[in-house]
Amino acid sequence: MKSFLSLVKFSHTIFALPFALTGFFIAISVDAGGMDWQKFGLVLLCMVFARNAAMGFNRYLDRDIDAANPRTAGREIPSGVISPQAARLFVVLNALLFVGTTWFINLICFLLSPVALLVVLGYSYTKRFTWLCHLVLGLGLSLAPVGAYLAVTGHFDWLPVLYGLAVLTWVAGFDIIYALQDAAFDQSKKLYSMPAFFGGKTALRISELLHVGTACFMLLAGWQLHQLLPEAAGWLAWAGTALFLGLLIFQHTIVKINDLSRVNLAFFTTNGIASVLFGVFTITDLLSSAF
Repeated sequence: MKSFLSLVKFSHTIFALPFALTGFFIAISVDAGGMDWQKFGLVLLCMVFARNAAMGFNRYLDRDIDAANPRTAGREIPSGVISPQAARLFVVLNALLFVGTTWFINLICFLLSPVALLVVLGYSYTKRFTWLCHLVLGLGLSLAPVGAYLAVTGHFDWLPVLYGLAVLTWVAGFDIIYALQDAAFDQSKKLYSMPAFFGGKTALRISELLHVGTACFMLLAGWQLHQLLPEAAGWLAWAGTALFLGLLIFQHTIVKINDLSRVNLAFFTTNGIASVLFGVFTITDLLSSAF
């Protein structure tokens, strides 16, 4: 179990989970039907199963690439800790559990579950033919707030979509920063990361522009939240957004093209803290007004 949790980097669930929970509690506030603990548990299970399937498939598909890269050669499949066959079975099991869980949520989530799987699994192929791979990864995680909102209400709305767009540009931007570490390796293997395709300096500028887009979407979403639920979008929600954006700026100050020593600090620590703070502050505001 420990090896499989390491395989899928289970701790990285923290990136999208606060946004999924935000989408869920916005829906609870809008729907005014009260807290549904069963649905809450089902949404959490969907998050876990979908991410396990996506990460497991990525590790399975990239096993030969990872084995050739000194930075990733120690991962579970290349090192022999987990066999490719076991990883493949893990992916299939989690994909089936994801689809099965959506059946107990509502019909639209069930019908759209194969589409969600297509996006999150399809990302693993994209680095082989397009430098837009970072945006596809962002698209996969952007489904979290939209899906959680859909689970409660059964319909789409602009507010979770705005948060989804914020997640898309945020994740794509920090994934570009993370990919700086492998730019030379990706070039040697003809892989299409933005640092490998455009060069590190240009890739960093693209990352910055994407995060400017994140700021715009977060502010638009905050304004829309205030319009939709004026009693729920108080200073805590805005403080959570401000902290998130402040940490977004911070990560760009600590990563330089000639100094990648703090990429992990920017990628894991800063983004994880930013997401948690945003979720805690915003959900607290929503709960304080709804219950």
